[in-house]
Amino acid sequence: MSLEYFISFAVLCNSKTLKSNNLLFSALLFSFALKIKLAMKLFLLIALMLVTVFTYAQEQDLKDNAQKLNAKSADTTQGWKMGGMGSLTFAQVSLSNWAAGGQNSVALNAGLNLFSNYKKGHESWDNTLDLGFGMVRQGTEDLRKSDDRIDFASKYGRMAFKSQKWYYAMLGNFRTQWAPGYNYPNDTVAISRFMAPGYAMIALGLDYKPMKDMSLFFSPVTSKFTFVNDQTFADAGAFGVEAAEYDTAGVKIKDGKRMRYELGGYLKFTYKTEITKSALFQTKLELFSNYAVNPQNIDVIWENALVVKLGKYIGITFGTLLIYDHDVQIAIDTNGDGVTDGLGPRTQFRQLFGAGFSYKFSNK
Repeated sequence: MSLEYFISFAVLCNSKTLKSNNLLFSALLFSFALKIKLAMKLFLLIALMLVTVFTYAQEQDLKDNAQKLNAKSADTTQGWKMGGMGSLTFAQVSLSNWAAGGQNSVALNAGLNLFSNYKKGHESWDNTLDLGFGMVRQGTEDLRKSDDRIDFASKYGRMAFKSQKWYYAMLGNFRTQWAPGYNYPNDTVAISRFMAPGYAMIALGLDYKPMKDMSLFFSPVTSKFTFVNDQTFADAGAFGVEAAEYDTAGVKIKDGKRMRYELGGYLKFTYKTEITKSALFQTKLELFSNYAVNPQNIDVIWENALVVKLGKYIGITFGTLLIYDHDVQIAIDTNGDGVTDGLGPRTQFRQLFGAGFSYKFSNK
């Protein structure tokens, strides 16, 4: 049914004798129709992405069919495949009576990426755990956090459509951080901490695996939970939760909620490839749209990593992370005077480059 039919029906109701009730019903119906239209636009975008991936996979499909009788690829290996990569990068600058000027600095970043995947018969189970933490110190300043993440994902699938590339799947995801975060140079008031925020997601949908180490998961039914395990943050309505209520005297009469629930659509694309024997590239894109509230505001998480091995234990790491969440309010300084002029959603971006210890391991 089109949006015009909804509007026509609303106008017809207003022309009858049921005055106030019909007006309310019409307004609600019109609002619902707009949300349906926006959600349809989202799914059209996702459909275009699916077509792109399907086209890209056609060449690989032909190769797989040609080798089907004799070859055994890593994607069809039965049982468990486990492994990961660890990295530790360090940078240090020390200056003494340096005429050109500058500051002493120390930086340390650690990362650990683990996977444990299972495949046997019609079943598959993929698990990943990404951990990261970094600190930096410049001049006489105290140590400051430069990286902080905990990201766990688990996806179980069962073969669909009698195809080795399609799976009915269920996905679970959890994300949070280790330590408190601050809006520097103000390092006295925390703006985030462990489980504030924390994110959990449960999704049911289809998983398409056109080739080794590539997956496109789409879920039209996804539950997203945002946790704010700090009452001060919750009272302020941080990270999209419902804020506290106060009376006219400024006395709190109702605590802010520590959890927010959203129902929406979700898409996750992952791909990993060895560019050369010594260079590994991987990317992960996640999109989420809340059906009930502003479905056009799509949450985005896009992560890329490139690791180049220079030896058995030495490597170069380059990574980027882009995040957009319309519910996360970030301080805005419009004139650059160091004073916050307001709060609003912003695209978050982090880039990491370092050289140091790097080690890759796997049981197969």
